[in-house]
Order: sequence, then structure tokens, then C-alpha cells
Amino acid sequence: MKARPFILVSAFLLGSFFFFFRLGQNYPNRDSAQTVDTQPQNPDVLEEELQTNQSDLADASESLSTTPDTFSNEIDPITVQSGGLTQGERETISIYRSRNEGVVNISTKVIAYNWFLEPVPQEGNTGSGSIIDERGYVLTNYHVVKGASDIVLTLSDNTSMSAEIVGVDSENDLAILYFDPEDRSLSPIPLGSSENLQIGQQVLAIGNPFGLDRTLTIGIVSGLGRPIRTDQNLIINNMIQTDASINPGNSGGPLLDSRGVMVGINTMIYTPSGGSVGVGFAVPVDTARRVIPDLIQFGFVQRGWIDIIPRQIFPRLVEYADLPVDRGILVSQIVRGGNADDAGLKGGKTEVFYGNTSIYLGGDIIIEIDGTPIKSIANFYEALEDNRPGETVNITYIRSDGTRKTTVIILSERPQEQQWE
Repeated sequence: MKARPFILVSAFLLGSFFFFFRLGQNYPNRDSAQTVDTQPQNPDVLEEELQTNQSDLADASESLSTTPDTFSNEIDPITVQSGGLTQGERETISIYRSRNEGVVNISTKVIAYNWFLEPVPQEGNTGSGSIIDERGYVLTNYHVVKGASDIVLTLSDNTSMSAEIVGVDSENDLAILYFDPEDRSLSPIPLGSSENLQIGQQVLAIGNPFGLDRTLTIGIVSGLGRPIRTDQNLIINNMIQTDASINPGNSGGPLLDSRGVMVGINTMIYTPSGGSVGVGFAVPVDTARRVIPDLIQFGFVQRGWIDIIPRQIFPRLVEYADLPVDRGILVSQIVRGGNADDAGLKGGKTEVFYGNTSIYLGGDIIIEIDGTPIKSIANFYEALEDNRPGETVNITYIRSDGTRKTTVIILSERPQEQQWE
């Protein structure tokens, strides 16, 4: 009698095991990617489907084994060479190795004065530059060497060389330096073209940020044709915007394309913090190509000019003189016998003072030059920046009585020292 409960429990457990075992055979595996048909099927049908699937798998295997390049036309595979480098990485390394020797570190000294008004040399700006030919000419930013009494270049072999300023173009923030290479064989960086740059195109910046010489950063062209105002309140047109990291010390260094030719000169960054936030700007190399010959030959850029003394219109002057327009350049005075005089422009006659500035009222007001609206002195310079002496420009101006007129002026050469500045 005592053995009966044990036998009953054993029979119950054995029956439960067979029940759940059969139940599990009728349910699909939850980890399976396919849906299992739980309806009973004819064994002959199942055998036929199995043979068909095996045949399909064999065909697919044969196809893959005989056409290894099936996907090459759709997706370019990343080619990994020895050392784990991709083809793009090897090209970047090659560009850096061939171009970094053409980049120099620039350090300057400036003259300050102590309490006794004695001149005291002190550390000035630092930046970068590009060797542009084997004679020893270096292209950099004007603001890097502005006011420098001494300039020292550090070459790729850590040799320090004294340099001098050959020419400057403050309007485009460019300067040409010269050093004697002695018996050295230099590695100039070739000048390319910025005309066909595309947004999204890869660019490389080499420079000396924070004194870390020959640092390479990579980015893309983020924007083109940016007008950027300089600390002289002048506008540099067609600036290249890039997200390649540019920091203090990069100024004057080359911006290269993926072929290793210079497409820009790294110049400035937009930053609320003082460091790079991915918004940098470079002067287009086409601008540099245009001005370099003049900088080497004359020390300045020969630009066309209108022989007037211009004054920018401002609200208080408009109200005081009851001017017919509220923006433009007032022809305060004209040079007798100059191109403006020959073209019929009129200067002012009534002299007034705004602070220490003398202004003659009653003259014409220039509002447009060759289609460029003239609202400020910066616009006036901008409109004439790429014109040379002897070229002609179309001028639109307003007479003191409000009459709108146009004329053509043959440009003279801009004077190096201008009395209104």
C-alpha cells in the first residue's frame, strides 16, 4: 500500500515529460528567422522541396565562386594595405611627406617702449608660411608679420633663418617674405587654382598651431565666396570656408587639395572661445597668384584708382547736409586734372568738420562701381581691388540735387599714402 503513491507520482511525471516533448516538436524555434508551417505535410512534398532548396544553394554557391567581383561595380570596397592603411590614408600620408618640407614656422619680434620710452624688443606674432619657389620666397598672411622688426623662419630641418618682408597686400592679408636658402635645395609648394573648388571637396591644412610645427589637419570645403571683414575694416572677397581645424599659428600656411597643390592660404577662424570650432577661412590661391608678381617686383599691388578724396556717408551727415541718399561715398574733393575731373565728377565746396575730419559738402555721391553697390569705404576699395591702372570702370553717382548720372572713368594708379586714412 505504501508503494502505491510512489508509483502514481512516477507515472504522472513520465506522462508529463512525453506530453511537453511532443508539444515542443509542433512549435517553431523563436530564434529562427523563418516561419514554420505547423500543418502536417505529405512526406513526398517535403522531400521534393528539400531537393529544390539544395539545388538553389548549389547554384548560388557556384555563382559566387565564379564571379568574385559581383559587387565591385556597386560599392567601392575599402582597400586595406599592409599596416592597416586604406588607399585614402596612404594618399594623405604621401601628400604630407611631400609638402610639409615646404611649410615654415614664422616667429617675429616687435618693438615696444618701456616707461622711459626706450625701445624694447619683445615677442610678436607667430604663424606659418609656404615656400613658393627655390629662390627663397615665402607666402604668408600680412597680419602674421605686421609691425615686425625681426622675422625668423624655422625650416623643416629645424634650421632658423632670418627673413625680410618683400611686399605686403593688406587688403587681401597677404605678404611675401624672402630668405637666403644658401646651398639648400628647397621644396616649393605648387600653386593650384581655386576657381573650380566644390563644396564637399577634401582639403588639408598644414601649419604650426600653438607652436606645434608641421601639424596636419583634414576637412572639407564648407563654403565658397564668403566676404570676410578684416581688422582694417576691409572686406576680403571669395574666401574659402573649411572645417579643417585651424588654430592660432596656422595663419599663413597652405590649404591643399587632394592632389597636394595649394588652393588657399589659411587666414582666420570664427570662434567664440579662441580655439577652432570648425569654421575657418582661407584666402583663395587665385587671389594670391594675381598679386604675387607685384609684391615681388614692387613691394605692393598696383591697383586702379579714382582721383578723389572720398568720405563715407553716415546718418548724422545725411541729416545735417540734407543729402539726397543715405548711403554711398561723398566726393569731398577731386584732383584737378585727374580722371574724376576729366569724367565730369564734382567735389564739394563747403567745408565742415566732424571731429578732426574735414568734409566738403555739395559734391557728387558715388553709389555704384561696375555694378557693385557702394555703401561704405570698404565697398569702395572692394570694387577697385582687382582693377589695374589703365582699365575702365562704370560709375553711377547722384548729384546734390538728386539727379542720377553715369560716367566711365579710366583708372589711375592708387597712391601708396592716402591723406584721408
